[in-house]
Amino acid sequence: MEISPLLFDLGKQKPTTRQIADLVREGGAEALDQATLRADAAKYQEVRCRSALNRVKGMPFEWTLNPYRGCTHGCHYCYARRYQTQFELDSDDQFASIIFVKTNFVDVLRQELARPSWDREYVAVGTATDCYQPIEGHYKLTRGSLKALCEFRNPVGVVTKGPMVVRDKDVLRDLTAGPGVSVYISVPTVDEEAWRLLEPGTAPPLKRLRAVRELVDAGIRAGVLMNPIVPGITSKPALMERTMKAIADHGAQFVGCNVMFLEGGTRDHFMRWLAAEFPHMVEGYNSLYAGKYAASSYRKEVSNVVGLLRTKYGVNGRHEDADDTAEAKGKDQAEPRAELPPDQPIFQF
Repeated sequence: MEISPLLFDLGKQKPTTRQIADLVREGGAEALDQATLRADAAKYQEVRCRSALNRVKGMPFEWTLNPYRGCTHGCHYCYARRYQTQFELDSDDQFASIIFVKTNFVDVLRQELARPSWDREYVAVGTATDCYQPIEGHYKLTRGSLKALCEFRNPVGVVTKGPMVVRDKDVLRDLTAGPGVSVYISVPTVDEEAWRLLEPGTAPPLKRLRAVRELVDAGIRAGVLMNPIVPGITSKPALMERTMKAIADHGAQFVGCNVMFLEGGTRDHFMRWLAAEFPHMVEGYNSLYAGKYAASSYRKEVSNVVGLLRTKYGVNGRHEDADDTAEAKGKDQAEPRAELPPDQPIFQF
C-alpha cells in the first residue's frame, strides 16, 4: 500500500480512513498490507484522521471522541459493529480483528480545542469503540486526549469496559478538580457464563467493578452502565438484582441501564450469533425486535425492575446511558411496581 509523501516530507504518510475504505473495497481486507499483527491475533492499521471531535445526534451529548475504530472486546451486541461496514469490512470477525488506530488523533484534537469557535462543550470519549481496549496500553491515545481536554478545561465523560482506566487516575483527578469528568464503566451483568458468551474479549465483570471502586476512592465521579440488558440471557430479575447489588457494593455513584437495541450490521451479526448459540430464541427475538428497539412494553418492564433495584440498593443517582437515544427515552418510562417479578426472564422465549 503506497501512500504518497507530502511535499518536503521524506517518509511515507499514514493512509487516511477514506483511503483505507477504498483499498478494502478494491482488494478486501488482504489489501491492508501495512497492518501490524499483534499477539492478540488482531491486525492494527495505523491511519491519519482529519478530525477528532465528532458531532452526533440523538444522544444526551453532542460531541464524541473515538481514537480507535473496531474493538477487540468483540461484544456480540455492540452497536458499533455496524460502523465497520462503512470501511467495506464485515460486522462479524473483522470488527474485532481489524482495528484502526488514529495515530495523529491527539494532535488533531489539540488543534480543534484551540479554535476560537470551540465553546468547551461536553465531550464523550469512547462511545463507539472502547477507548481502553488493550491496544491503548501501547498507543496511549486516550490518555493523551484526556490530558488535552484537561489542559483546555473541557468537561468530559468516559465510557469503557476496560479496567485500564485506573492507569489514568492522575489525569482524571486533574479533570475532577478542573472542568469536570464522569467515568461510566459498562458492566451489563456479573453472571460469568453470560459474560463469556456475550463479551468474549473483555475483562471479568468483577475486575471492572473493582476499577469503579478504585476510581471512587480516588475522588473521581464514577458509576456503572448496566448496559445492555439482553432479553432471555441477562434479563432474569434475580440476576439483575445480583448485578445491582455488586454495583452498589463497589461504591458506584450512579447506574444507567438500557435494553439492547439492534440495527444494521449489528442486528445481522447478533442474529447469526443467536441462531448458533440459542436457536430456540430466534423466533422470540424476531417478534420482540420488529424494529430497532425492543417492544415498548418490554422496555417498560425492564425499567420497572431497574427502578426498584436502584431504590433497594441505594444507587439512585441516575445518568442517562451513553447509547440511549431520544426515541428510547422518556415516553416509554413507567413508574416502578411495588415488588419484583418472579425469577424468570421478563420476556419468555
